[in-house]
Amino acid sequence: MQLSEEQRLIQETARRFAQTEILPNVRQWEKTGASPELMRKMGQAGLMGICIGPEWGGAGADFVSYVIAMEEVSAADGGIANLMAANNSPVMAALNEHGTEAQTQRYFPSMTRGEMIGAFLLTEPHTGSDAAAILTRASRSKSGGDHFVLNGQKQFITAGRRAGVAMIIAVTDPAAGKRGISAFLTPTDNPGYKVLREEAKLGHRSNDTCAIALEDMAVPAGDLLGAEGRGLGIALANLSVGRIAVAAQAVGGARAAYEAALAYAQERQAFGKPIFEHQAVAFRLADMATGIEAGRQMYLHAAQLLDIGAPCLKEASMAKLFASDMAEKVASAALQTFGGNGYLEDYPVARILRDVRVHRIYEGTNDIQKLVISRALARG
Repeated sequence: MQLSEEQRLIQETARRFAQTEILPNVRQWEKTGASPELMRKMGQAGLMGICIGPEWGGAGADFVSYVIAMEEVSAADGGIANLMAANNSPVMAALNEHGTEAQTQRYFPSMTRGEMIGAFLLTEPHTGSDAAAILTRASRSKSGGDHFVLNGQKQFITAGRRAGVAMIIAVTDPAAGKRGISAFLTPTDNPGYKVLREEAKLGHRSNDTCAIALEDMAVPAGDLLGAEGRGLGIALANLSVGRIAVAAQAVGGARAAYEAALAYAQERQAFGKPIFEHQAVAFRLADMATGIEAGRQMYLHAAQLLDIGAPCLKEASMAKLFASDMAEKVASAALQTFGGNGYLEDYPVARILRDVRVHRIYEGTNDIQKLVISRALARG
């Protein structure tokens, strides 16, 4: 598809920011985590509230603009792209659609500026893909006052330590099944919000992925996001949208691996000529480039459907499934092109391969994507 002038401007802004502000610091941030100052710079660049209205400090852009910016940030670093994703969608997207005026006034200005970022607390130690099986409870207080008391544990929470606000999915009525699950938006400095540990991960080392305990955490009823009992629908709707962004992240990582491999193949000599001139290497790079372009067109198609209000559940899952599988293959092929050097951390492809592997897992595993797609096919 052809990008509009506004979309190209956002793409160029994101690319310039990613290449100048993120990429030179990635090696350090893999050890220390991205700095809070980076989040503020991303806010100033308009990357932390791309689809939020200008009245709240956002860019007021469409979803296509968001995902093309996501590709650019992911091409620099997957972990930082995931911090950006968690803040933009699901947290700010859900707040934009379901939040009260008081909630939007409270959170949007600081979130779009990158001064506060959001975390999405859905997954639990015993359940990931089966979101309806969560055990975290939000019970009405028995001591008086209009508030809930939350107890439970959450797992694999991006920005769990650094986030200033948490979107928490919890059971408010155990007898009501899926209709008894609610969403809350509440500050992480509430007593009872505890970071149990920050996980040591294969990839995405520039962000903090945490295990969180909620221990008698008092949350005002005014922190409900949307109506009581609507939380699972809010969570799943935003997970579906988020799959398009995961596809964009995967394309960004694959593109970075491909570009590194192409440059290396044009410089590295073997048997008296650059290895790119050997057909085995040239054909490998051709396959890599083709896969990247296919993944990009799939996520752009799904995003465009979303922007015009057309159904896109199947297309979002297809884009996520294809792009995440493709990214791992491309990153592995890039490492192969580098040969022994690719196995060293001195070169970028080892980090990229570690980073892209998770795209087949989060926002619904690829097994779940196949289930979603097959059900859509059965409906016709």
